[in-house]
Amino acid sequence: MCRCERDPVNSLFFYGTLCHRPLLDLVLGGESTCRISPAILPGHVANWVQNQPFPMISEREASAQLSGLLVQDLSDQDVARLNFYEGGFDYSLQEVMVQVEPEGTQVQTQVYFPTPGLWTPGAVWNLRDWEQQFGAMTVEAAKEVMEGFGHVSPDEIARRFPMIRTRASSRVRARSEPAPTTLRADYGVQDVAVTRRGRPYTKFFTLEEQELSFRKYSGEMSAVVDRAAFVGGDAVIVLPYDPVRDRVLVIEQFRIGPQARGDVHPWLLEPIAGRIDGGEAPQDCARREAMEEAGLKLDRLIPLPPHYPSPGANTEFFYPFIALCDLPDDAGGIGGVESEAEDIRSHVIPFDRLMDLITSGEANVGPLILAAFWLAANRQDLRTHS
Repeated sequence: MCRCERDPVNSLFFYGTLCHRPLLDLVLGGESTCRISPAILPGHVANWVQNQPFPMISEREASAQLSGLLVQDLSDQDVARLNFYEGGFDYSLQEVMVQVEPEGTQVQTQVYFPTPGLWTPGAVWNLRDWEQQFGAMTVEAAKEVMEGFGHVSPDEIARRFPMIRTRASSRVRARSEPAPTTLRADYGVQDVAVTRRGRPYTKFFTLEEQELSFRKYSGEMSAVVDRAAFVGGDAVIVLPYDPVRDRVLVIEQFRIGPQARGDVHPWLLEPIAGRIDGGEAPQDCARREAMEEAGLKLDRLIPLPPHYPSPGANTEFFYPFIALCDLPDDAGGIGGVESEAEDIRSHVIPFDRLMDLITSGEANVGPLILAAFWLAANRQDLRTHS
């Protein structure tokens, strides 16, 4: 007969992302003395949430078994940190009976269940697949989430979370895609000493302040300086081009940057552009944004050199593309995502007209100018081989 224990207050069963130990340790704060054991929850399954990088739990037939971790001897602080982290994702605790492996002891504990009807289940959840695709991004995002513990409500974290995940993905890409150092000094993050970091503003975007010193070309460290950066997310830039008709598509929309600068015409001509969502590939983002902003289905994507547009005070990193596609007379129109208050007009124009707009200054957005100049240098080859 199995031995049964009741420990619902100081233990929790995890079946999803918190089975990833780097994430669990981060959420707990690194000072927990809890006990962690493999366990099984009968009568339940875990599925990916459709279009999301995390799972949900559902009740099933009694023969179903859901593997996970039982975490016992949690302190009140541990529980508070876990509730804060999970609370931002619309989960709540329910009591369940799990079986601890390998001895088979049954323990009454608690597990986070999603709000009914909030999510739609997809394929069966697989922790290893999640770790390979989303693990690093989720741990990075959790760092920013847990910085809000004790200062920000879980509801506020939920509102911010899409951009938190976008910023996290940007930081992961920055580490995994280092540029060469053949001309510049082979200095790295080890040559920067940060003594203080703060975020006086955090909403859709973040303003980050750092007090730091950096290695000078003499080899010595600089004096401590105060620097600030506008922290956004990586973005795609897409200039659609029809090589048969020799046409491009540009979009027009209101922009707060020129408005805040005092520009008397804050409606600008631009390429299609958009933030890369957390866990999204730049190429997938390019195709999504083209459909959202211009109702455009793209063919071949030609990547241009990715780059920082304004590294002195901005973390933004651009992945630009020339997108070969069909641009008939009726390809222009009004688009944008209504829930994001986007009101975007598309213009289909001859390539030469785009260059005239750049020369006159009417097209004065940097990414559009750079993409147009690349296209000017390579346009004949694209037309010849189209």
